[in-house]
Amino acid sequence: MTKAAMVQFRSQEVYFTRYKNVRSESQITAICEDAATNKDLIIYTIVSPELRQTLMNKALALDIPLVDLLGPLLLGLGSHFGYEPSAIAGLLHNVDEHYFRRIDAMEYTIRHDDGRDLTELDKADLVILGISRTSKTPLSMYLSHQGWKVCNIPLIKGFQIPQELQEIDQKRIIGLTIDADDLATIRRNRLERLGQDKGGDYADPDKVIEEIEYANEIFRHNRRWPVFNVTGKALEETASEIIKLMASRRMTPPHILEVMPPKR
Repeated sequence: MTKAAMVQFRSQEVYFTRYKNVRSESQITAICEDAATNKDLIIYTIVSPELRQTLMNKALALDIPLVDLLGPLLLGLGSHFGYEPSAIAGLLHNVDEHYFRRIDAMEYTIRHDDGRDLTELDKADLVILGISRTSKTPLSMYLSHQGWKVCNIPLIKGFQIPQELQEIDQKRIIGLTIDADDLATIRRNRLERLGQDKGGDYADPDKVIEEIEYANEIFRHNRRWPVFNVTGKALEETASEIIKLMASRRMTPPHILEVMPPKR
């Protein structure tokens, strides 16, 4: 903001000294003494009312001009919303950090959608396995918006599951299953929307049952992988169940808790 304002004062040669993470009265005293010596102007964004008042008192005593960039904005917002701001320093940094972590999770999930990329599986917060049309991709995308790095891998009858799965933490792997009649209906509807023949193996009830039995056999041989039945469930419901299970196992990504701003 100050640099933008200085465009209007181009004839002035100005030097900026930035003090970050000002949290104590001793820091404010040192800054004010330095500013008084050099006859500086102090422009500040301090959220704590106590520290703002301390700065104003020190500046007044030392005859230092002040410009409060954040105080009037906080007062205006407080008046509009009808309650006082939380006055917790550093929240903007936390929100920005959370945003970039979420973008990173989404990019990871897109790269690892439908088994396209099996590298960096050790960085996945969650690996989802299931046959076609068990909501692997939409569920992965939903979780990635919550900050989870998700890899989803299709189970295809006649193909072995990737060896890479045995090399990662088995507590991070889950399976998805679904009722055969529902899956056959979902597949037929998909073929209809795409204008394709509905009479092939993809939506054939007997073939669907074979695929589900194939997946269930894999899950039986890997009992450490919890299996979620998505039949008739909303995406949010399945996601909530998965998150609760992972939290109970203490497998929640640390950054989700670290960077979320405190709730009022």
